[in-house]
Amino acid sequence: MTANTWKLQDAKARFSEVVRKAREGEPQAVTVHGKRAVVVVDLDRFEVRPKSAAPKKTEGFAEASAKYRLDIDFDFDRPLYMTFPQKDVFDDSEKE
Repeated sequence: MTANTWKLQDAKARFSEVVRKAREGEPQAVTVHGKRAVVVVDLDRFEVRPKSAAPKKTEGFAEASAKYRLDIDFDFDRPLYMTFPQKDVFDDSEKE
């Protein structure tokens, strides 16, 4: 077994040492009947943070997403017009 893996009996007998090593930053695994059962870790490393609720609308997703955080004000109601080249692409006079 590795230095950070303990049999259950040894972990119980030397629990203070298991906790000390876990608090130093190295998680300590405890085995039961040769199979990994639990891991002892430092509380600072095991901080569980609940996830925030996902936005239900596309607008909320875009606002919450860091990828779409721009300082540009979009006006989606403004019509967009296409500009075409001045020269007529289908001008047959050049073929002659």
